[in-house]
Amino acid sequence: MQEELTVPGQPGSLKDVLRHRFLLKLLVSKELKVRYRGSILGLLWSYVKPGIQFLVFYVALGVFLGLEESAGNRGGLPNYAIYLFSGIVLINFFTEALGNASRSIVGNGGLIKKIYLPRQLFPVASVWVSGVHFVPQMVILIGACLFSGWRPSLLQLAAAAAGFLVVAMLATGLGLLFGAINVYFRDAENLVDMLLMVATWASPVLYSWTMVQSKLGETFFNFYQLNPITVGVETFHYAFWLPTTDGSQSIPPHLLSVWIPVALAISAAVLLIGQLVFRRLEGRFAQEL
Repeated sequence: MQEELTVPGQPGSLKDVLRHRFLLKLLVSKELKVRYRGSILGLLWSYVKPGIQFLVFYVALGVFLGLEESAGNRGGLPNYAIYLFSGIVLINFFTEALGNASRSIVGNGGLIKKIYLPRQLFPVASVWVSGVHFVPQMVILIGACLFSGWRPSLLQLAAAAAGFLVVAMLATGLGLLFGAINVYFRDAENLVDMLLMVATWASPVLYSWTMVQSKLGETFFNFYQLNPITVGVETFHYAFWLPTTDGSQSIPPHLLSVWIPVALAISAAVLLIGQLVFRRLEGRFAQEL
């Protein structure tokens, strides 16, 4: 049976990414090679950067501001190092994925103007590259958790997987959205930079969710929980940090029954909106670039 012919250059969808998995693999490999070309440490930077970031935050917040529980400070968080790093691992994945995806179309302008291939491949490849950097950080986190007596349940591991899916979908959707808009309005890069600057502080990466609830009340806390990144970070704390404590700590109310499904729905909606906007604008990418 003869296959139906299609006109090249027509707007596509994320299904095209699945159909062109080989091209996606090539783009991921290209981005990694270009990023570490001439670098002495190479992929080891995936360990160095979060390590330095962790040390700075741990000393400033855990030691100086007393967020680390100790014999003389019972108001802090036990195993604050695990708490902090489990949040940093996920927020680093999001910030890198969104930052690179929003610049991916403009950054690959030379290739886009020369040949046609599904444009969605570029933002998705950027998210995958961030996933490659995410893996070694997870190895360190799991190693530290095991050293601290980590014994997670299947429910906790499933919650962490759901939290990662929430953040990955959100980063992909926003990456498609801002990646397309950035072709027409380069101010989008500055807007993304501001969003990424706020992202770390708008989620309980450095502090406890109980601080938000106690200081700002239940009503604001519910709005706070509508942030999918917040839910993702809380699932990582639930899966990696909570099993290393003495059991006196708790997770946000209704995290598993309400907030994870809500976060998945919001991230899926953002992914759909990002894809629709991308399809609407991609027709003139080559001309605008």
